[in-house]
Amino acid sequence: MSEDTGFLSKQMHPYLVIFSGQAFSLFGSRLVQFALVWYLTSQTGSAQVLATASIAAIIPQVVLAPFAGAFVDRWNRKRVMMVSDSLIAATVLVLAGLFVIDRVEVWYIYVVMLIRSTGAAFQWPAMQASTSMMVPREQLPRIAGLNQSLQGLVSIVAPPLGAVLLEMFPIEYVIAVDVLTAIMAVGPLVFIAVPQPERKDLSARGVLSDMREGFSWIWSKKSLVQIMMISLVINMVTNPAFSLLPLLVTDYFNGGAIELAWIQSANGLGMILGGLALGVWGGFKSKSKTAFSAITVAGLGLLGFSQTPGSLLWLGICFVFIFGFMNSIGNSSFMTVLQTMIPHEMQGRVFTLVMATSIAVAPLGLTIAGPVAERLGVRSWFLVSGFVIVAGALFGLFSPGIKSFEQALSESEES
Repeated sequence: MSEDTGFLSKQMHPYLVIFSGQAFSLFGSRLVQFALVWYLTSQTGSAQVLATASIAAIIPQVVLAPFAGAFVDRWNRKRVMMVSDSLIAATVLVLAGLFVIDRVEVWYIYVVMLIRSTGAAFQWPAMQASTSMMVPREQLPRIAGLNQSLQGLVSIVAPPLGAVLLEMFPIEYVIAVDVLTAIMAVGPLVFIAVPQPERKDLSARGVLSDMREGFSWIWSKKSLVQIMMISLVINMVTNPAFSLLPLLVTDYFNGGAIELAWIQSANGLGMILGGLALGVWGGFKSKSKTAFSAITVAGLGLLGFSQTPGSLLWLGICFVFIFGFMNSIGNSSFMTVLQTMIPHEMQGRVFTLVMATSIAVAPLGLTIAGPVAERLGVRSWFLVSGFVIVAGALFGLFSPGIKSFEQALSESEES
């Protein structure tokens, strides 16, 4: 009799408990992030301060990611997650204490964001690498879909709840929520075993050697390089588009904060339902086909949004919902492809390299998008983004290299 590997099977219980704790931690982190950004906005009203805070939240995940991945592959991943969550919580607790005694300076918040981002640079790859060892291969698409739904739910719930809490309580009470949610994330890890990959003898080589091995492994897999390049280009055009969304709402749709919230909520709701849909469906047998097909439709949704008449905001909201829905399925499937392509003992390094390259192109995209939007209008960038997404996804969908690699991987695991 074959072992039960269903989504709610006994084999899945340990992972689902850990996942639930991490979900609470994610919620607490997003709520605190909103509270700190709002505090900086209300206290300074400075765009430069907000930009600096954003940079502080990005830099560690770009600079430290390759090193973090190498250490994650060397260290016990369960301990990495516990220490990372605990470090983030301790930092927030110190900041809450400074708020209590009214000794907070703006640069303190920059430091907190740097430390929180540093912890995330270790925590995220450790969790992703552990997922592929705790979850049966056939359930990975459903877990990835559940993750996307969680991201969408948190993006909808955390900001308004944070705003309500800031109206009711002092900010030190609000950010202390992150401490409670971190306890909920670390607690299950104390009692649940997390499998570790078999490791070679590492005593004769250093972390830099591990990093070079990670780079070499990626470079030797041309199909993975193609996926990373496609993802990089798509992120470079998509992130600036949604950064410019407030201008499109005010200048083109003649709307305000409520209209912007409707559009953002449509994207978040699409993420939730798309992740749930993939969780139920599971995707095509070929996960790369699932990913690139979904991203193609997401790009068409963005193209439709770029061509929506200014008087038909409701239609634009529908197109953004389509984008969020299909983008959720695409991103979830990409994660499944990576989790099945990458050897367990190298997942920390490769995941962090993928994450770092995706984040690093955001400033470049903004640098290009600003002048283009100034000269041709914000709609033009959404139009460019839609075309680039569709073109990149179609290239990936029909790439012989990606298709043959995934087929060979599937055959090797079945044999």
